[in-house]
Amino acid sequence: MWSFPRWLRSGSSLSAGAWTRSLSCRAFAHGSQAALSFSDGKAFRLKSGWEVVRGLLIFRLCSVPRLVRNSEKLLSVSRRLLGRRLFEWGMRGSVYGQFVAGETLPEIQDCMDRLARLGIRPMLAVPIEEDLGEGKSRERWYEQNEEVMMKCVDLSAAGGDRPMMQLKITAMMSADLCKILSTCLSDPTQRAQLSPQRMVSIMEGQGSALPFLSDQQNQHLQTSVRRLSRVGKHAKANGVRVLVDAEYTYMNPALSLVTMAMMAQCNTDEPWIWNIYQCYLKDSYKNLTEDLDTAQRLGLCFGVKLVRGAYMDKERKLAKEKGYSDPIQPDWTATNTSYQRSLDKLLDLIGQGDQRYNLIIASHNEESVLHAVRRIAELGVDRSSGAVCFGQLLGMCDHVSLTLGQAGYLVYKSIPYGSVDSVLPYLVRRAQENQSVLQGIRKERDLLRRELSRRLLGRS
Repeated sequence: MWSFPRWLRSGSSLSAGAWTRSLSCRAFAHGSQAALSFSDGKAFRLKSGWEVVRGLLIFRLCSVPRLVRNSEKLLSVSRRLLGRRLFEWGMRGSVYGQFVAGETLPEIQDCMDRLARLGIRPMLAVPIEEDLGEGKSRERWYEQNEEVMMKCVDLSAAGGDRPMMQLKITAMMSADLCKILSTCLSDPTQRAQLSPQRMVSIMEGQGSALPFLSDQQNQHLQTSVRRLSRVGKHAKANGVRVLVDAEYTYMNPALSLVTMAMMAQCNTDEPWIWNIYQCYLKDSYKNLTEDLDTAQRLGLCFGVKLVRGAYMDKERKLAKEKGYSDPIQPDWTATNTSYQRSLDKLLDLIGQGDQRYNLIIASHNEESVLHAVRRIAELGVDRSSGAVCFGQLLGMCDHVSLTLGQAGYLVYKSIPYGSVDSVLPYLVRRAQENQSVLQGIRKERDLLRRELSRRLLGRS
């Protein structure tokens, strides 16, 4: 690793704690929210010199669309030319080091400890998922993933107060079956047999086979939902909140059904299982409202991860190829309107003092974050209670995450972990799905450049 002179390495003469007190006094004196700013770049004084330089280099590369589109090929060529050991060394010092916690338990724990010192909480994510046509070797692959998820629960439980983790249902249930179930849910007759209560009975070994599935499909459904049930119950027993990720629209109805069944098992006293709502989809607000009604009818607590979404290009391409209506909002303005509408609905529920509802505002959009901060103050929601928290990706949007964390809000970083070989394909997919986000990181890049110049010039 490169060695930096002391004046570049040390960042600011302010310690993290001292800078926290300074920010808190300026931005939140007398309960004022107006001074909260993501534009002064002072949050980056908490970073090391290497973190500043690495972030600048990587954000510069990520903002070039051609590089992102061809990243998989470039990485493959680099691995062949450099050899495994040199390639992994380079990745750990660059892209992998920027966006991944590590591979070993000490590496992951060190990452969580460093975030904790900055007022940030971990949200561990195992980068395992499956798409259509990627059927694995019978049940063994899914069984192994259950073991991995159980270990993720245990790791998360060691990450401090109110730990969270992310879960991909297709890590333990076939994507092809998810699509079949989603198609069945669009048929009124079959939908009547696919209630959350029916899924719970299958999870508990009491439900009968579904008549519109084959024997093999029924068997896989039973083993899959029982795997998910065991993970959910283990998470609840260890005080870990599980945020179930959405995927593509052709399987999301099935994912929501299974998630609601997990809620029915675990969310009787607190929201341990959370669902995600992608506001770039036209039906996201309708789905959120219907699921809120279902949770209320079943007497369940309800946790929500609110995002804009990441699969826009593929969703539009599929809609065009298959000849069905584009599920994506018509433009960025419509997506923002949908996001704020859902955000306000949930904040209003929480603002009424109803402890059954929890929300994580998973957004890199500064306007949405500042809007939420204002509403939290208006509604009198305790920012440290956990009823409302914020989330961003590890290695990105740190000017928002650090500022919020130092100001006393609960902030989580989505943290993938695993070996270089297992995580890089995940990072490539996320980068290609989020090209519009990567091209919009100019502000963070500019703030990092300003911080680097400050250190080089020795300014206070």
